[in-house]
Amino acid sequence: MSSETGQFKNIKKYLSIFLKGMAMGAADSVPGVSGGTIAVITRIYDELIYSIRAVDTRALRLLFSEGPGRAWDSINGYFLLVLACGIFFSLRLSAGIVLNLLENNFEALMAFFSGLIIASGWSLKSEVGSWGVSTVLLFLVGMALTLLISGLTPYRTEISYAYLFLCGAVAICAMILPGLSGAFLLLVMGVYDFMLGALVDVEIITISVFAAGCLTGLLAFARLLTWALSHYREASYTLLTGMLVASVYILWPWQQKDLHNTGGGGAPLVSQAHNVWPTDYQILTGDDPHLLAVLVSFLTGVILIIVFDKLFRKSAD
Repeated sequence: MSSETGQFKNIKKYLSIFLKGMAMGAADSVPGVSGGTIAVITRIYDELIYSIRAVDTRALRLLFSEGPGRAWDSINGYFLLVLACGIFFSLRLSAGIVLNLLENNFEALMAFFSGLIIASGWSLKSEVGSWGVSTVLLFLVGMALTLLISGLTPYRTEISYAYLFLCGAVAICAMILPGLSGAFLLLVMGVYDFMLGALVDVEIITISVFAAGCLTGLLAFARLLTWALSHYREASYTLLTGMLVASVYILWPWQQKDLHNTGGGGAPLVSQAHNVWPTDYQILTGDDPHLLAVLVSFLTGVILIIVFDKLFRKSAD
C-alpha cells in the first residue's frame, strides 16, 4: 500500500513538473514573456538553476567512477528531463497557436501575461526580505535592465548555422531570467519568425543547431546564477523581481507599431512599439481596444497566480 502511495506521489510530482515545463515553453514563445518568469511563479527557479549547474565535470567523473545512475541523480536528471520534455512539447504545440493569438488577440494575450506578472511580483516580496535603500536601488536597477533591453530595435541579417548557434546561446540566458524575454531577443536578432517556422515544419538540422547553442549558453550562464543565489540570495531576488515587474511595460496591451522596410526587398519589420492609452488606441491604429477582453484576461492572470501561489505554498509545507 505504501509502495502504491509512493508511486502515485511520484506520478503526481512529475506530472506537475511537466505542466510547469509546458507553461515555461508557452511563455518563451511569446515576445516579452520569459520562461524564467514562469519558473519563479511556480517556485521551481532555484531547483532549475542548481540542477543545470550540476551538469559539470563532477557529474562526468561520477559517470565513469560510480555509473550512470549516480551521475543522473547528481544532476537531478528526472527533474530536468521531465521539465525539458514539457518545454519542448509546449513549444512544438504552441508555436502556431501563439502566432495566431499574437496576430488576432494581441491585447488580451498581453493583458493575461501582465496579470500573471503583477501578481507574481507581489507574491515574491517574501523572497526579497526587508526593504531599505539598497533594496530599492537594486529593484530599480533590475527594472532599468529590462527596459534598456526592451528598447533594442529589431533588424534583419543573413541567417547562417553559426548565427543560429549564437542566437540560441544569447536567447537562452534571457529565457531563464524573469523579466527578460528570449523570444524578444530572437525578434531583435531577426530569427524569431524563422525559428517558429522551423518548429512548425520540424526542420531537424535547424532546431538541432539552435538547441546546441541554447545548451552551451545555458550551462555557462547557470554557473553565474548559482553563485549569485548562493552568496546573495535576497539581493538576487530583488534584482530579478525588478526585472520581472518592468516587463509589464513591454507587455502593455495597446501599442502603436512603426514599420520600416530594410531595403532590398526586405519584409517590413517592427522598428519600435509605442505604448498608448486605450482611449487613443483606436484613433491611432484603427483597431478596437477590446477593453472588456483585456480586463477579463488581466484578472484571469492575477487570479491564476493567487491560486497557484496558495497551492505551491501548501505543497511546500
